[in-house]
Amino acid sequence: MSALAISTAVLVCIFASAVAGVRLRPRFPDAHVNADTKDTVTLIMGVVGTLTGIVLGLLVTSAKSSFDAQRDGVARLAANVVVTDRALAHYGPEAREARAALRDSACDLVRRTWPAEPAPPGTPAEPVGADGRYDEVYDRVLALQPKTDAQRTTQAQAVTVLHDTAQLRGQLRSHGGSSIPPVFLVLIVAWLAVMFAAYSLFAPRHATTFVVLFLGAFVVSSAVFLILELDQGFGGVIRIPSQPLRDAVLQLGK
Repeated sequence: MSALAISTAVLVCIFASAVAGVRLRPRFPDAHVNADTKDTVTLIMGVVGTLTGIVLGLLVTSAKSSFDAQRDGVARLAANVVVTDRALAHYGPEAREARAALRDSACDLVRRTWPAEPAPPGTPAEPVGADGRYDEVYDRVLALQPKTDAQRTTQAQAVTVLHDTAQLRGQLRSHGGSSIPPVFLVLIVAWLAVMFAAYSLFAPRHATTFVVLFLGAFVVSSAVFLILELDQGFGGVIRIPSQPLRDAVLQLGK
């Protein structure tokens, strides 16, 4: 499910719990909803609210850390692509095919990672396996036959950067899944539903109460939406920009 669908479901669930609490109050005897009971409920729900805030903070931190790691990985990947291309340019005209393969690999990566965006100019028409184009770059660099110390040094530097790039690609793939355990979200929603229902038992039945309850449920569901969006760095409304890699592609082959 999308982040919007999940957050909408959270909004409906929490607001429905709050409305149920308001409507259930007349069914309770007065002794069960007096001032002493209200104080007890307020105390217990304060503990629940504190725990919920802590867990929400942990979820936001986890999602933000995952988002930042992926964004930094994309920036490093773009820098590595440019560095590799410049190293091959200094190697000489013998590295022309390796540079062309590097550009195809970068274009293919942009197309795969951001499929909803237009592919960079010059992107190969037919995609290959997940690592096919990158493997071609690596093979072509290893196949170079350096004749001078400068070429041997340049080839070694290119191979080192390609190794680092391969690690970055693997890390980005590993971060592609969700870092938020579903049970966390289920528990958070359950705690919030209980808390809203408990507080609404003592709320007066008029329009202002329902508006405030809806606004509270909307704020909470918005927080869940933000967490899920940050956790899905390459999709959704809040996404990691492809511009660093696109800028890198424009510099390749020059």
